[in-house]
Amino acid sequence: MFKLFLPNQHVKSVFDIHPADLQQKGIKGIITDLDNTLVAWDVKDATPEIMEWFRIMNEHNIKVTIISNNKMERVKLFSEPLDTPFVFSARKPLSHAFKRAAKEMKLKKEEIVVVGDQILTDILGGNMAGFYTILVVPIVQTDGKVTRINRKIERRILSFMRRKGKISWEE
Repeated sequence: MFKLFLPNQHVKSVFDIHPADLQQKGIKGIITDLDNTLVAWDVKDATPEIMEWFRIMNEHNIKVTIISNNKMERVKLFSEPLDTPFVFSARKPLSHAFKRAAKEMKLKKEEIVVVGDQILTDILGGNMAGFYTILVVPIVQTDGKVTRINRKIERRILSFMRRKGKISWEE
């Protein structure tokens, strides 16, 4: 059961995810979380660096869809200037939003990675839906109320996994 909480890969940030590496694995699409994955949870717009990352992915024909548990106005405000499809009020870790994003991308599960900063929403949801998952380090150490509770649970899960030798990276 605990393996559902384990990402397939762990990186410092989305900037460590490169199109050539993805293409080598047959990946054609990314389903990504928004808050604390692409920008800090309290930042409304994409940074120039994130805009460049999206441009590079697009240039290499890697489709990107944003899925967030946040409300429509937050996700739409961020996604529309990037001309990026999005799913709001996703209710992660439930798999419906992940499957919907994959269907809209017209890609198979094997051709998509799920990227996020939370084990209890992004990684668990991506794994339950059958996708390859990549955990990124949260951009900032502050969080909204619900996420703070999730982080406490995540720290316990990670500590257990580390003691069992299932993970080797540091928080």
